[in-house]
Amino acid sequence: MKPMQFLDLKQQYLLNKDRIDRRIHQVLEHGNFIMGPEVSELENELAAYVGVRHCVTCASGTDALLMAVLALGVKAGDEVIVPDFSFFATAEILLLLGIKPVYVDVSEIDFNIDPHLIRNYITDKTKAIIAVSLYGQCADFNQLNALAAEYGLAVIEDGAQSFGAIRNGKKSGALCSIGCTSFFPSKPLGCYGDGGACFTDDDAIAENLKSIRVHGQTKRYVHDNVGINGRLDTIQAAILLEKLPLLDGEIEQRNRIARTYSAELGGLDRLIAPSIVANSIHAFGQYTLRVGSHLREPLLAYLSEREIPTAIHYPATLSSQKANQKAGVTVSANNVVAEQMAREVFSIPVHPYLEPDEQHTVIEAIRTFLEKTE
Repeated sequence: MKPMQFLDLKQQYLLNKDRIDRRIHQVLEHGNFIMGPEVSELENELAAYVGVRHCVTCASGTDALLMAVLALGVKAGDEVIVPDFSFFATAEILLLLGIKPVYVDVSEIDFNIDPHLIRNYITDKTKAIIAVSLYGQCADFNQLNALAAEYGLAVIEDGAQSFGAIRNGKKSGALCSIGCTSFFPSKPLGCYGDGGACFTDDDAIAENLKSIRVHGQTKRYVHDNVGINGRLDTIQAAILLEKLPLLDGEIEQRNRIARTYSAELGGLDRLIAPSIVANSIHAFGQYTLRVGSHLREPLLAYLSEREIPTAIHYPATLSSQKANQKAGVTVSANNVVAEQMAREVFSIPVHPYLEPDEQHTVIEAIRTFLEKTE
């Protein structure tokens, strides 16, 4: 019996091997490895899928965020509001640019930035809000956009974990000024290396993004902007072209697995299952539970002994990271919910190729542990 996988990319590949291999070999044969025809083909397909005018692909989800901030003209000394509970890249790109990240607490309902708190953090230096659609559930962009319009701010979605998710009839990537995503292999739509993309309906922003990803060029050897080397490899574009048609079916499978988890685990004492907000489709990039902080490490050790893979996304708040001080940013955040999440969250397998007996094993192990520790 094969070991249970947290994410089974090999199975996904084997089921789609012929089509993926054919696409890769087409790139090897034409030899246009940088900005080859598959890149623009993919951008057209992704823009149509998300429902926006423009998609600009890039080398990673982190580059997508960096490009978005640069395209909006946010500069050193400005402030950008971010959630205090996320992967560090959300704040890292600001620290790299000399921009101050202002850390705001998250909601216990969806783990995303709490729109009701943001007004308290807006100053005359605030230029934008970056909202993370954490674990695959889109943040409340209706409230965020209304608040941003009131203060003249831009809104960026960090949708690294939510590609394919929907809120209020719009897909992740189409919910605000610029949507960003990642194609890291473990994401809902992943390539076989690093990759990312930005989405926008704004023509001027799209042109800025295209320039920024190629060293700020507006034409060959003419650099009107400060940019990066942020191009998506043609081979990765080819792989994504074959995986994109699978995405909606895989998200449906993730949701089926998540519903079973929630039905079986959601009612257990001392365990909190994820909520799904109204008018939304969760991409379930992760299925993340909460358990009392005194129980988390013993529970994960118990699952590990039974060869059940788990992960903690994430064990520390962004404001607590030493990199802030090294970048010259003094942080005095007291974000109670984010700190609680960091102590309590853990993720279990939710990939679309998880077998029913594997899921049953996960459920029974968690249930047994909780019964033993009553």
